[in-house]
Amino acid sequence: MSKSSDRVVVAVANQKGGVGKSTTTINMGAALAAMGERVLIVDGDPQSNATSGLGVDRHDVAVNTYDLILGQGDIDDGIEPTSVKDLFVVASSIDLAAAEIELVARMSREHLLRQAVDSMETDFDVVLVDCPPSLGLITVNALTAADEVLIPIQTEYYALEGLTQLLRSIEAIQSHLNPRLRIEGAVLTMYDRRTTLAAEVSAQVREHFGDVTYRTVIPRTVRLAEAPSYGEPIESFDPKSRGAVAYRSLATEWRKRHGRST
Repeated sequence: MSKSSDRVVVAVANQKGGVGKSTTTINMGAALAAMGERVLIVDGDPQSNATSGLGVDRHDVAVNTYDLILGQGDIDDGIEPTSVKDLFVVASSIDLAAAEIELVARMSREHLLRQAVDSMETDFDVVLVDCPPSLGLITVNALTAADEVLIPIQTEYYALEGLTQLLRSIEAIQSHLNPRLRIEGAVLTMYDRRTTLAAEVSAQVREHFGDVTYRTVIPRTVRLAEAPSYGEPIESFDPKSRGAVAYRSLATEWRKRHGRST
C-alpha cells in the first residue's frame, strides 16, 4: 500500500468532550499499525491527549499542528515516531486554542490543514485527525482535509445531544468545502454491558445511524483509562485486555469496509 493515492484521511470528530475521541484515535491507530498499515495521527486538540497518550512530549517537537494550521512549518518535519512500529504522530500545542482567532482573517482558512496533508512527502496508508471538542475552525479544517468522518459516541445520557449540529456541519462542508467527505461510521464507546442504559443508547444510535454504526463496541475499562498515563496505546500496554481486543476488532471492521482485510 503506502502510496499517497491509497491514503485515507479520517477525522475523528464529535463536538462533545469526553466521548473517547483521543482514546479511539490512539488505539485504533495502534491496532491498524499492528495490522500492517502505516499510520499517522495528527493531534488537532489543544489538550494534546493523543500526543501525550503516545508518549510524545509536545514541548520537544520541531513542528506541531499549530504550526501547520498557521502555515509556519512543513508537516514532514513534524512527524514524530512513537513506541509502536509504523505509528507516528504530529503533536498538538496549547497554542491551538488561540488559532481559532488567528485564522479569522486568513484567506482559505478552512483549507490550511488539507494543504499541509496534501504537501506531505512521507507515505502513510491512514491519517487519523483527532479533533477538538468543538465545531470551530480547527474541526472545520480537519473535516475539509478528511475523506471520511468517524464519530465516537459515548453510551451515556444525552449521547445524541448535539449530533444534529455536527451532522449539519458535515453537510455544509460537503456542500461548500469538501464534496468527497462522508460519514464512515459511528462507534459506541465507554460501553458498560451491566447497565440497561448502555443497551438503550446503543439501540438509539443504531436506529439513528443505521448500517454505518460499527458492530464493535468499546467497553469502559480501567486498563483503557490507565494506558495514556504510561504513554502507550492499549495494544502495547495490555494486548490481552478487553479494550485491546475491542480496538483490534474495530480496526478489522474498518479495514474490511475499505477492502484492506488480509
